[in-house]
Amino acid sequence: MTIPSPRVPAASQPDRRNPIAEKIAPFFAGIDRLGVAFSGGVDSSVLLALAVQALGRDRVVAIIGVSPSLPADELAAAHHVADVVGAVVAEVRTREGEREEYIANGPDRCFHCKDELFTRISDEVIRAHRLDSVAYGENADDMIRPDRPGARAATNHHVLRPLADAGLTKLDIRRIARALQLPCADKPAAPCLASRIPHHRPVTPHKLGQIEQVEAGLRRMGFTDLRVRHHDDIARIELPAEDLVRAVTEPLRERIRSAATAAGFRYAVVDLAGIQSGAFTLPLVQVRHG
Repeated sequence: MTIPSPRVPAASQPDRRNPIAEKIAPFFAGIDRLGVAFSGGVDSSVLLALAVQALGRDRVVAIIGVSPSLPADELAAAHHVADVVGAVVAEVRTREGEREEYIANGPDRCFHCKDELFTRISDEVIRAHRLDSVAYGENADDMIRPDRPGARAATNHHVLRPLADAGLTKLDIRRIARALQLPCADKPAAPCLASRIPHHRPVTPHKLGQIEQVEAGLRRMGFTDLRVRHHDDIARIELPAEDLVRAVTEPLRERIRSAATAAGFRYAVVDLAGIQSGAFTLPLVQVRHG
């Protein structure tokens, strides 16, 4: 676990409070030292920034779970956001890849991943940083989605969800992030790499590495919102509708194919359906709850 010193102290930043953000202030009452499960996405970044504003940078720790399911680019971006906010960062190595239930990749995979993260936080970070509470960035929209089994792990570990409890939606959170001038304010959602593997097909470090390699290559080509779904020897690439024509037109068509084959895929397929949030999990949980 590493704890790099932030380069930008929160006290040096102007107070950029947003009226919507004031709704969350009561949920920090009575907390002395708070840990925020932090990914660098807009939800956890807003939670982290509001916690630092409410409690002070010396009483908040951004906790990043590091494993093969987290791309290196995402880890670097998370550190950058924490620096901007002025928060201390603690990295904790998680070992969900050693859990049979996670490897089996059922629809509840996210539960086992979050359970591993919160268990590691309890075992390592809470004592080291004298935390009395831990929170994570679930929002009000997430609460009503059936494909969020990680929420059950948060409940089991008594992890707080201030954004959701304050009724803040994704739209509210984007507005707060812009008001706070966070670098991730308009960042697309970036689920973990394991979410790219169809359920009931094993999650392995090799597959995660293949996905990360192709997605990093696509970002270097200028694509910012994307998914590379792993279908054995096929890389199924999801892009926003406005990027589809560019992706299948030279010179990018050949560059995308080459990036996929270099990562060990035999085929690269651009999905005409575009970006699909919850593409693998939602159909299964909707059948169960239907």
